[in-house]
Amino acid sequence: MKRKWKIILPILVVLLVAAGFGVRKKIAERNLVTVQTGRAVRQDLAAIVTASGEIKPRNYINIGTNANVPSRITDILVTEGQKVKKGQLLARLESVQPEAEVAAQRASVSSAEADSAAAESGLKAADENIRTGQATIERAKADLDKARIFKERAEKLWKEQLIPRQELDQRNAEYASAVAAVAEAESRLAQYKAQRAQTQAGLMSSQRRVTLAQANLQRASDVLQRTQSVAPIDGVVTNLPVRVGETVVPGIQNSSSSLMMTIADMSLITAEVKVDETDIVNVKLDQVADITIDAMPGRTFKGHVIEIGNTAILRSTGLAASQSTISSQEAKDFKVVIALDNPPEEIRPGLSCTSKVTTATRKNIVTIPIQALTVRQKGDLEPKPEDDKKKVQPAKLDPVAEKAKKEEIQGVFVVADGKAVFKKVETGITGATDIEVTSGIADGEEIITGSYRVIRTLRNEAKVKVDNIAPKKADS
Repeated sequence: MKRKWKIILPILVVLLVAAGFGVRKKIAERNLVTVQTGRAVRQDLAAIVTASGEIKPRNYINIGTNANVPSRITDILVTEGQKVKKGQLLARLESVQPEAEVAAQRASVSSAEADSAAAESGLKAADENIRTGQATIERAKADLDKARIFKERAEKLWKEQLIPRQELDQRNAEYASAVAAVAEAESRLAQYKAQRAQTQAGLMSSQRRVTLAQANLQRASDVLQRTQSVAPIDGVVTNLPVRVGETVVPGIQNSSSSLMMTIADMSLITAEVKVDETDIVNVKLDQVADITIDAMPGRTFKGHVIEIGNTAILRSTGLAASQSTISSQEAKDFKVVIALDNPPEEIRPGLSCTSKVTTATRKNIVTIPIQALTVRQKGDLEPKPEDDKKKVQPAKLDPVAEKAKKEEIQGVFVVADGKAVFKKVETGITGATDIEVTSGIADGEEIITGSYRVIRTLRNEAKVKVDNIAPKKADS
């Protein structure tokens, strides 16, 4: 029996010691926080802004009717997808009345021009008559002077009794006839001038009729021209929703009843995307971008930013925030246009796309995972005194000190001697998964990266246990 207890007692002692060590280890591990860690590494980093949108030509025009009244389509001379040149005839509308009006106005112009030509001929004839009348007056006045000289000579000779009374009477008669001839010539000249003034008035009236008739012809021609749709730019017919025989209605912008077709200039293809308001400040002109198109998986196209919108767009309605009649704090976007450098031939307007704009790049910088970054209040980082009931409770802090304790500090937790030590850091650009650290962390330092719940609740100088083994997924 003694020999039996000699064997059992050492075994019991060993078991009790082992149990004591196990209990002690359990008590020690009770205050440990299990964390995952990573390293601050040097690498190249790029800040990316991702946005979605659709493919659009840089310049496109919706072709509608220019007619003043609803008109029926009589001819469509292009097909969807066809290339067209500027000025090319695209379609015709019903034009019976405009053509008749043009013909009538052309006849009016011809009639007015004929009247004007006749008036001009009459004016020339009147000018010729005036010149003839003036010559006749000059000749009559010359004859008058000659008759007066003969008359005066005859009177002198009659007084000297050198000529008979009959010759004196004849010279008086000739003088009176010359006076009458001058008066007749002057009267005829006045008549010619009156006729010329009348003809001049008629010419001005006919010229006004010509001008009015030409204006009416221009108006009628414009109405007729509006029945023909021509291409305003070189491009491709990307939308042709109408058919021959349908009626288009003027004056209704962006209405399906007024739209005939869309002409797009495919020489410059763009991706029009909507960038979140929190990222728009980082986007600049000429920044490079990678564009992926949903319809072309596995392919990436290069581009650059050519336009940045200045007006916020409400995400729920798509309207500009300035057009909203109510104040709203909902999310907003900004339009950004990216020109594709080498668009493929098979690209089509309206395709959905996603762009990744590179807003900044850094070479060989210290980076950490984004999830390692956290924020703590300054007061939470100060060492806590051990509980001591005999200690007097500290006096209430003044408002300035209280505010200082609530100051938020950005930093990360590093592992040092089995503890989580908070370090303040300054950051730079943000990449897809990593963020640049400009100060506070050295290359190669071990930092706590997870889990999210642990980083959110971890206290400064808390004891930690590193476990970087990835959790196994449960079998389905």
